[in-house]
Amino acid sequence: MRKNLFATTPGIIIVGAVIGLIAVWLQKLGNPANMGICVACFERDVAGGLGLHRAAIVQYLRPEIMGLVLGSLAAAIATREFKPRGGSAPIVRFVLGMIAAMGALVFLGCPWRAILRLAGGDGNAILGLAGLATGIWFGALFFKKGYSLGRSNSQSVVSGALFPVIAVCLLLLYLIFPQIPDQPHSGPLFYSVKGPGSQHAPFIASLGLAFIIGIFAQRSRFCTMGAFRDLFLFRYTHLFLGLAAMFAAAFIANALTGGLKFGFEGQPVAHSDFLWNYLGMVTAGLAFALAGGCPGRQLFMAGEGDSDAGIFALGMLVGAAMAHNLGTASSGTGIGVYGMQATIIGFAVCLIIGFVHSKKA
Repeated sequence: MRKNLFATTPGIIIVGAVIGLIAVWLQKLGNPANMGICVACFERDVAGGLGLHRAAIVQYLRPEIMGLVLGSLAAAIATREFKPRGGSAPIVRFVLGMIAAMGALVFLGCPWRAILRLAGGDGNAILGLAGLATGIWFGALFFKKGYSLGRSNSQSVVSGALFPVIAVCLLLLYLIFPQIPDQPHSGPLFYSVKGPGSQHAPFIASLGLAFIIGIFAQRSRFCTMGAFRDLFLFRYTHLFLGLAAMFAAAFIANALTGGLKFGFEGQPVAHSDFLWNYLGMVTAGLAFALAGGCPGRQLFMAGEGDSDAGIFALGMLVGAAMAHNLGTASSGTGIGVYGMQATIIGFAVCLIIGFVHSKKA
């Protein structure tokens, strides 16, 4: 059997560096600052583009989301790792996806964006990453108590292919109804004409570069949650080296291209409420841990045929829409009207899920 070089220590470091460099490249091509790749933010934008929320500044069918899924699909098919599976507490996973998105949008970013924000000089990301680590640490406590959502089972090819098919359908929608300059609508789709949603790299670059990330991440099992989990449970640093490489590559690229801005105030698409930057990611981190992967990893697993991961991703899409519809999402001016309540309730629900599904509870 041929060795998977991406899964070696040098391989995971290269993958992390590639993700960091591509993220900064996408920023230079038009994506928002410190947001070259952000699964939570981009799923929020996709939800807006489909009209699931009406926050006009964050509506755009981000091709990066579809590229991540399809890149993983291509890699899985090429290496015979496409294995349709699912049926492990799907409703619980959907709810965890909703909670994860709402917690991440209190902070304003997924784990990848937290790393990219720090690599751009945003000190608020320190609180976000600390919260992420804390949430995953809580998850590790449940793992020690035998936490499990049950085994997944083999499913039909149709079941495993549904999520990638959804990704293809979204791309077709984008191509059939492209944005009309300075217009907020194109057919059934919504497009931002100002704000973060209006800032995006060209379609081909967004799709192609995300496709490359999808291939690399599928082969390497790159996962932010897994990196912290392995560190806490086993003192295993393999995946964590990938995160370090991602940060280092993005930091160096920002330094060379004038993308560094050190400080806490006035950072792009960020707020400086220390407490809720931290607590938002505590909730999100616990949800990621209980679901078995960070948002990016969930998309890659969905590309491999894991319908449970696809359900989590759909939960994040719905949760991101609800965050704006219910006033829990933050903005550059601070946290949403009901962001505190959503964070606390989400954390409480995660604790209940953790205890109920732990064998030693």
